[in-house]
This record gives sequence, C-alpha cells and structure tokens, in this order.
Amino acid sequence: MTKEKRHQIIMSTLLKKGSAQVTELADILQVSSVTIRKDLTELEKDNKLYRSHGRAIMLNPFTNNRSVNEKEKLYTEQKTLIGRAAAKLITANDSIVLASGTTVHALARNIVVPSGRLTVVSASLQVSEILTEHDNIDILQLGGMLRHSSLSVVGEYSEMILKNCAFSKLYLGVDGIDFEFGFSTTDMREANLNRKMMQTAQKTIVLADSSKFGKRGFAKIGDTEEIDVIITDAGISAKDRAAIEDLGIDLIIAK
Repeated sequence: MTKEKRHQIIMSTLLKKGSAQVTELADILQVSSVTIRKDLTELEKDNKLYRSHGRAIMLNPFTNNRSVNEKEKLYTEQKTLIGRAAAKLITANDSIVLASGTTVHALARNIVVPSGRLTVVSASLQVSEILTEHDNIDILQLGGMLRHSSLSVVGEYSEMILKNCAFSKLYLGVDGIDFEFGFSTTDMREANLNRKMMQTAQKTIVLADSSKFGKRGFAKIGDTEEIDVIITDAGISAKDRAAIEDLGIDLIIAK
C-alpha cells in the first residue's frame, strides 16, 4: 500500500470517528506502529490532524484566546438561539450572575423580565451596557482588572464582591468542553472567577455552541460533572449528546 493510500484511509477513519489510537490504525492498515507514527507526523505538519497521547484527533482540541470582536462574528445564529433558550429559564424576581463571552451577550440581548424585578451581577462590561435598556433590572457591575480581549473583569476585587452574594443561576460561557479534561477558558484569572461564581449559585448553566465540544482552553474551570445544565445548538454530535445525558446533566438543544 502506498503512503498516499495510507494517509487517505487514516483521514477517512478520523472523519468517521473523530479520533483513533495509533495501535488501532496500525491494525486497520496492517503496518507497524512506527509507520503509523511517521504518517501522523506528516499529516500533522500539513495541519490535517492533531496528535495527542498516542492517538490522532481530527482537529486541534486547544482553543486560542481571540478578541470579543472576533468571536462575535462566529456562530452568530447558534448563539442567538442559545441566548433565547437561556433567557426562558429566568423567573420573576430572579437573581442571576452572568460571566463573560459572546454567548452570554446573546443571552443579555434576549432577556425579558417576566414580572417584578431582576437582579444581575455581571463580569462583562458589554452585558451590563446591554441590560441598561431595562428599567426593571438592577445591575451590579463587578470591578477589578479589565481583560482587553473580552472586555470583562477578573481578579480579587471581583471575587471579594461575590463572597456576600447568592444567586439562583450562573450563566457561563466557555471556550471548551472536553469530557476528560472538563470545561475551560483561555485565561487562568477568568477560570478562578468562574469557580467563585459557581460557589455562589444554585445552578451552573453553561452556554456553548456545538463547536466548543472536544476543545480545551488553557485554564480548567471545573469537571463536567459540576455542570447542571448545558444549552447548545442542533449541531451537537450524537456522541456528545449521549455523554452529557450519561452524566445526568440537563441538556437543552436550542432550535
């Protein structure tokens, strides 16, 4: 079998399964593991796959820290649908905490207070600005160090304010959900603040479009089992959907 044919079969296998072990590919192609590793090295140099711990993955699981303006242009329709579904969970006279991220922005744009008042504590400057349109929303903007890329705050001053608060729900945007690694972001300070937010809320609701599954940010926020609800779009794979349901996490598909 030619090298080109092996590469074709490797890529076809990854397209079907998402990932494959070196030993598994060696059995399929009836060649040595050394040959497979050489093939994977070449394919990785061509940016066709990503190698990790003795296996090949279709896409690089590690996410980059993009600016909020860049992220706003990605998956806009999916984020809008997720934001609408998330807003429906807010109840009369609710108290919620909102983290940062463009999917959380989509939530803020879709909030309609059912009755009474809504109390919101926000880490995002843009979220707070969006919510100022509503007279019946009381907004507490967290202070601290401003992250230029996300236009949100991080640090001990933000965490200090949260010590004296309690919320029914935390709405959290993430950069990645990996069932082995957990859910994560690209900034360690943001991950620390997100963990503090989780401690103050009765429920942690993660807003993540389907592109976030199988990805890892630099900084882990928590284990997937700590999430109460995941709201995503119809692009989620059957495999990821089954994994979420097996963990007992409520899954909402925004349509």
